[in-house]
Formats: sequence, structure tokens, C-alpha cells
Amino acid sequence: MTESQPAAEQPQQDGGAAPAAAAAAPSRRAVLGWGGAGLALGAAAAGGAAAAFGGGSDMVSASAAGAAVPFHGAHQAGIASAVQDRLHFAAFDVKTKDRAALVGLLKEWTAAARLMTAGLPVGDVYEGLPEAPPTDTGEALGLKASRLTLTVGFGPGLFAKDRFGLEGRRPEALVDLELFPGDNLDPARSGGDLCVQACADDPQVAVHAIRQLARIGFGRVAVRWSQLGFGKTSSTTPDEQTPRNMMGFKDGTRNISGTDKAALDKHVWVGAGDGSDWLTGGSYLVARRIRMNIETWDRTPLQEQEDIFGRDKGEGAPVGKSKEHDEPFLKAMKPQAHVRLAHPDTNNGATILRRGYSFTDGTDGLGRLDAGLFFLAYQRDVRTGFVPIQRNLAKSDVLNEYIQHVGSAVFAVPPGVRDKDDWWGRALFA
Repeated sequence: MTESQPAAEQPQQDGGAAPAAAAAAPSRRAVLGWGGAGLALGAAAAGGAAAAFGGGSDMVSASAAGAAVPFHGAHQAGIASAVQDRLHFAAFDVKTKDRAALVGLLKEWTAAARLMTAGLPVGDVYEGLPEAPPTDTGEALGLKASRLTLTVGFGPGLFAKDRFGLEGRRPEALVDLELFPGDNLDPARSGGDLCVQACADDPQVAVHAIRQLARIGFGRVAVRWSQLGFGKTSSTTPDEQTPRNMMGFKDGTRNISGTDKAALDKHVWVGAGDGSDWLTGGSYLVARRIRMNIETWDRTPLQEQEDIFGRDKGEGAPVGKSKEHDEPFLKAMKPQAHVRLAHPDTNNGATILRRGYSFTDGTDGLGRLDAGLFFLAYQRDVRTGFVPIQRNLAKSDVLNEYIQHVGSAVFAVPPGVRDKDDWWGRALFA
């Protein structure tokens, strides 16, 4: 729920051509006719699937809801990519103590991700041995790729001493987040050695992806916590309508555009010389589960709601302006307005790429809606991105009366998988 850098017209990410709507990928049911596609397809089928189905850019238009987003690239998809409608996020604890077993898992996960993001099953669904469980659970059979992206991150615990020999390779920017004022963090919804962010336009496709990776990892990793999300609360495509959060306000108006290469290079991608060569081309992710006091908010007068945010509720225009994308005049807002406190000009230029989702997880024991924002922020350095912004917000944001941070995690996100022989985290373990 923060302001970010305004979008600008820039060349396409990685210097590619302007994206066109990708051709729809064949369904998982159709590819079974190829002989029971599975992990053995590896490079032969999945390696070329993204190019065949999705084109050369991961900015696949939201209008191409059944299309495939290319898996290979300099950066992982699911960061600057056009934001999909649904999320299944999972954090994992690594249970194995064997470095080779962990490396093997990451290779297997990569192979499975190549298939699933192309709209293919990870193995036999109903043509395998009757005496053995199917390799793929089958709930996505007949569904298209739905712009599925899978994004992997490494938590601080993976670099702990006497685990995998990685203690000397922990990036300095992978900091243990401080406890901010007002935090009420649940350890059961925080932390993790690994994370996987699955985004898709079909919730069943996203859930299926996490389910398959968890099954593949059985005995080596275990799910620590997970979060389902709906209704994206930010966009990397500023030409599309800005989404609204559960409080009814447009969210992410000034988010970094996924086609703004200059802003991405400056604020999102880890650069050469940033201190961790294995992470060059990657990013850092902060995940926060923010619960909203929905019932209290719903009884708050409209004018007060608008003063709290610093924007009007209808158009989304900043105070004193008429259009959503008008440059905000911060001094016209209340001193403790959310937009004013989160703006880069208030935080020495601190800028993050937002990719959050709304969530509703039933009700609590008092009948109140357990709902809010699952905040996802990517940045080049957590210390100069999320941390100063959150310090400012936690200290005096009037919105804090209506929200509470109840879960938290931070991850180093490695660069993209370059080709059929590459795998998630290869440079880290080299």
C-alpha cells in the first residue's frame, strides 16, 4: 500500500520489441496425445514451449488470459511481468541436510516449472502404472497455461552456518527485517528457507503449480506457510485500469511499469558490482501479510477515508488534482496521509515494484472478516527500498489505525533461467 515511481515511456524490457498478444497455448489435455508429457520431456519439449506458445517477452497482455509467459530469460518472470489475477504463494522449510539433495530439488523444480508455465503436465495423469500414484495430480488437466509464472526466492536461513556451505555467499542486502512499530507477526506465517510465487489468471492453475512442487520436494522440503490471493492490488501495465484494494481505493497508481527498463535497472534488478555476483539480474522480495480492520473501516466517513489515503475514492486523483495520474502535490495532503508518507520524495527516492494481492481467509473467532493485503515488493536493495519506506509508514501513517502487519518474510530472488541447461540458483551453488 505504497506509492512508487511514476511510469515512463521506455523501451521494452531486455530490449525486446513491443509485446503482442501471445498465441493461446494448447491445454494440458491436448499434450497428453504427445505420448504422456512429463519431466522426461525436459529440454526437448518444454525448452521450446515458451517460444512456441508465448513469443519473446514476458509482458504477455492481460487480454491473452490463456497464453503462456516465456520461462527463460535474464530475469525471472513474475516480477516485471504483467500482473495476473490470482496468486498462490508458498514458503518452504528445507528439511534435508544434504547440499546435493537441495541442488537436485532445484533442478527438478526448474524442469517442472518449464512444463507447467507452458501449459503442460509434469508427468502422467492417467496413463501411468495402476499400482503407482500419478506423477501429476491432474486437477489442471484441460486448462490452459493462463499466463502462469513461477518465481523462486531464497530466505536468510538457507545461508545459515553449518547447513549448505553458503554462509559466505549471503548477500549483505538480504537483511533480517526489524520489528517495526505496530507489527504483530505470527511466526507460523513468517520466514522460510525458500519461496515460490505462483501467479496465474486461473486460480486452479496457480494452486496446481504449488501442489506439484510441494510433491516433488516431499522429504526434502515442507510447506511452512502459504497464502492465496485474488484481485491484484497493483499493476505493472499502467495503460490498464488501476486495481482497487479491499478498502475500495485504487492501489499502485505510481507503480514501476514492466516496460520501463531504466526504472527496473535502477530500482528492481540487482546490478553487477552490488556485492553478490551470483544474484546479478535478480532482485529482493519482501512479503508482508497485512490484515485490514474491515468492519472499522466500513464505518469510517468518506472524507476521512480520502484524507487517510491522500486520494479521492472515485477517480483516485491526489488531493487538489482531478486525474488519477496527475502529479501529486504532497503538501496539500494531511501530514500523516498514506500517499504522502510512502512517496519517494518523502523517502529519499526509495522506490519499490509492488505486486500485491487481496486475500480473504474466512472469519476470526469474533465474526470479523480475516481479510486484507498480501503485500509483495521487489527491489534492488531491501535496505534502501522497503525498510526506509516502512519505517516512515510505521511511525506515523494514520492508516495504521485500520491495518496490522501479521506476517513477514524476505528473500533473495535469483536471476532468470537462461536456457534448457540452466536451473534456479545455479550460480549460487557454483
